[in-house]
Amino acid sequence: MSGLRLMAVHAHPDDESSKGAATTARYSAEGNEVLVVTLTGGERGDILNPAMDVPGVRDRISEVRKEEMAEAARILGVQQVWLGFVDSGLPEGDPLPPLPEGCFALVPLDESTEALVKVIREFRPHVITTYDENGGYPHPDHIRCHEVSMAAYEAAGDPERFPGAGEPWEPLKLYYSHGFIRKRLLLFQEEYDRRGEEFPMAEWLKKWRTEQGDLMARVTTQIVCGDYFPQRDDALRAHATQIDPNGSFFAVPLEIQQKIWPTEEFELAKTRVRTAIPESDLFAGIDHVGYGHPEEKK
Repeated sequence: MSGLRLMAVHAHPDDESSKGAATTARYSAEGNEVLVVTLTGGERGDILNPAMDVPGVRDRISEVRKEEMAEAARILGVQQVWLGFVDSGLPEGDPLPPLPEGCFALVPLDESTEALVKVIREFRPHVITTYDENGGYPHPDHIRCHEVSMAAYEAAGDPERFPGAGEPWEPLKLYYSHGFIRKRLLLFQEEYDRRGEEFPMAEWLKKWRTEQGDLMARVTTQIVCGDYFPQRDDALRAHATQIDPNGSFFAVPLEIQQKIWPTEEFELAKTRVRTAIPESDLFAGIDHVGYGHPEEKK
């Protein structure tokens, strides 16, 4: 047991299985403590798997999402806690409709920050992962997840902030998880072309606006975790209301993914320890004896 602790902060149940899931499975398997913090219950998520759009599911969607999350956490080998906020939903239309009253994205930032600080002070993570300023994609809960994570990273170690939320704890590093890498799909397409086969995600790639750029320019850290891709996919399938097992996420066979791109990508956004870029370990720069943390060296 290394004794190192990793916290992955996510907006909804299923996000932990589609963003950095193989990384969390690997670190857990290697003896580190891994905690997934799910900020909302995912109550407003659409049922994206036709097989699950049946009577008895939609009317108890909150309970179903909790059951799915528990199974995904079991598969990944991680701990999981709910922060208890209500899904904001993804507004659609022109103009966009107002967000629902009381939803996570409208909760005052200090309120949601204090809730996350409490969990940070209880779990005492050395490393936190979250989303970048764009939320990975512009869902209001994902953007709010970024804002809350950044605020909590700064506040958790300050004894003057939220004194009722536990003993101060200062996380050492914070990363953004980057999953939508255009270069990854291009390399998959090259492999299919080499085999003389039709690339199953060709249409998806064509729709990728080139002006969006490629997030690889921001990546500082790549974690080799191809051996854990099967766990990642099984955890995703556990979210049966959200994931269509016949959908594009599973279109490229695992053996191609493991051969061509066996890593998950992160961007080091905040650090309180010295490290060298590029990295291959989220705990790089953290003293594995004293954990690089003053309180644990006493």
